[in-house]
Amino acid sequence: MDAQLADPLLGTLVDGRLRIRGCVARGGMTTVYAAVDERLGRTVALKMIHPPQPRRGQAAPFRADRFTEEATGLARLTHPNVAAFYGQGMHGGVPFLVTEFVRGRTLRDILDERRRLSPAEALAVTEQVLAALAAAHRTGLVHRAVKPENIMVAEAPGGGRDLTEAVVKVTDLGLADAVEAGGAEPSISAAYVAPEFVSDGRVDPRGDVYSTGIMLFELLTGRAPYQGERPVEVAWQHVQQDVPAPSQAVGGLPPMLDDLVASATRRAPGARFMDAGAMLAAVQSARHGVADATTRMRQVAQETMMVSQVQPTDRPSWARLHDAPAEPRTRPRAEKASGSPVAGLLEQAKQQYTRLMGDPRGRMALTAGAVVLALLVLSGGYYVAFGRYDTTPQLLNLPREQAEATLRGAGLQFVYAKPLYREDVPKDVVLAQDPAAGEDVVSGGTVTLTLSAGPERYVVPDVSGKPWDQAVADLQADPLKLKPVKAAEKYSDLVPKGSVLETVPKAGEEVETGAEIQVVLSKGRAPVSVPSVEGKPLGEARSILEGLGLRVEVEQVDSDKPFDTVVKQDPVLGTGVERNTVVKLQVSNNADGTVMPEVGNWGCGDAENHLTAMGLHVEVRGVRGDKSQYRVERQFPNAGSKLQPGQRVVLRCEQRR
Repeated sequence: MDAQLADPLLGTLVDGRLRIRGCVARGGMTTVYAAVDERLGRTVALKMIHPPQPRRGQAAPFRADRFTEEATGLARLTHPNVAAFYGQGMHGGVPFLVTEFVRGRTLRDILDERRRLSPAEALAVTEQVLAALAAAHRTGLVHRAVKPENIMVAEAPGGGRDLTEAVVKVTDLGLADAVEAGGAEPSISAAYVAPEFVSDGRVDPRGDVYSTGIMLFELLTGRAPYQGERPVEVAWQHVQQDVPAPSQAVGGLPPMLDDLVASATRRAPGARFMDAGAMLAAVQSARHGVADATTRMRQVAQETMMVSQVQPTDRPSWARLHDAPAEPRTRPRAEKASGSPVAGLLEQAKQQYTRLMGDPRGRMALTAGAVVLALLVLSGGYYVAFGRYDTTPQLLNLPREQAEATLRGAGLQFVYAKPLYREDVPKDVVLAQDPAAGEDVVSGGTVTLTLSAGPERYVVPDVSGKPWDQAVADLQADPLKLKPVKAAEKYSDLVPKGSVLETVPKAGEEVETGAEIQVVLSKGRAPVSVPSVEGKPLGEARSILEGLGLRVEVEQVDSDKPFDTVVKQDPVLGTGVERNTVVKLQVSNNADGTVMPEVGNWGCGDAENHLTAMGLHVEVRGVRGDKSQYRVERQFPNAGSKLQPGQRVVLRCEQRR
């Protein structure tokens, strides 16, 4: 049966006004329907959010209030390259969004048909995507799912294939945030995911920059940079490998495109463009470069074609064909003049000059015209030589924002070159400018700025649980080139012997390239297994633990347990530890208990009777026969200790001498 015929939502009226007409697409997070707003008479896209799956093992319900709050915030973003947001709601317990219905095809559909785009088309599409993302980043939104499936292309009128004139719309902007706010796990595509999201779940505008760089690679080459049988394998390649240059897959691509993709897809977030706006400036600069190169190639081709189309009669004498007789090398000068159009014009000008000079008013008009012409020549010459230029301001060592403000104040444009790492210059401070300070720049022209990327720092990868050889390979991989050194081994109940337990500095901390990393390996499970002493009297617990070669540290805590009873222990039952390890015991300090009397040297029978009368459970040790012949040698708990009704006390007796 047709999937659309089986869809129960077709024909349904949603929110009292939206009539569902057909299913457009199904994705990881949504099913998209074409619907008609019966109040406004317009077609809209209705995105039904898929029922949420339990997140990270938690069966928390979907937070409709949080979803609504996050989705409503999307209305503040308006941009010609963003599919407009119209509203949101719930239908049958399922959340939905209402957005602009973009008439066109997805960028994925176009790639499936054409495989790849020309450099000019790829940059034109990417420029519009970045314009949308830059507007989102300025409002605090991060897309988190930039990929061809979420890019709609309304191709140029007339059905032309050239995408440089097409209109691009970014869809699903803010959808991941709204879904996550509701408590569900958003769908992430492994082919475009940023390395920092794979390694530690971080999300910021630089992640969108990375995904856009991967998409640009695919537009230029016709394939994603990484392949794998499972999504997790593809995702980890983003963490472990640098994105190759597009020109390695498609020959003849300009080097500036390799540089652009490399700058957008650095594995370290701090080495990329800081947001979509910064990458947009670089893409615009690259578009101009590609356009200039294309124009020059067309000019050369046209000139070549013109030369190839010259008729035999237009050839110079030395290049004429043998069957075309050459013209005489010289002609009478009068013959040349009479047959030349230029000569005719000169003759007419001479006659006009003679007529004007014969009339006083003509001479005056001619003189005034000469003066005006001289002034125009002088002013034009000044403009060509000096007037059309401005002086480039001093921008070195200025922060990025101040440099941009200075250039805007001078009426100049700016673009950014690839940032450079500098240990002694803070990030986003101008390192170089072209033209240099004091040099001429065309009025309204462009100044290229090179910013500092700050100290070159890289995040220490998480190699815990990996064997030594594999950990070394990960730490020494480019561009990290860290120096792993074995540190003192430690026992671990979880990590097998010989595998990495931890590193110093820890995973996630930033270090210089080539820094030394202390690698702590596991010695396996410790030789002593901690027993459970919770619920036992302190004395008994201490005796057990110290008998295993462990040390005891006591903390008195408020509790309703009997006085001096162990309430909690650390480490817990079954933990492997070394001898002489400290076991921390929390012991009840119940103030409502009875005080243990001093019964030392009492007759064993008398002491037993006295304590029994206090409501205590008495255990007598060391007596054989008549208790009156024995005296109390030791008591537990000690005199002054607080007791609970029915608490067990121990008397150790010895025979009287």
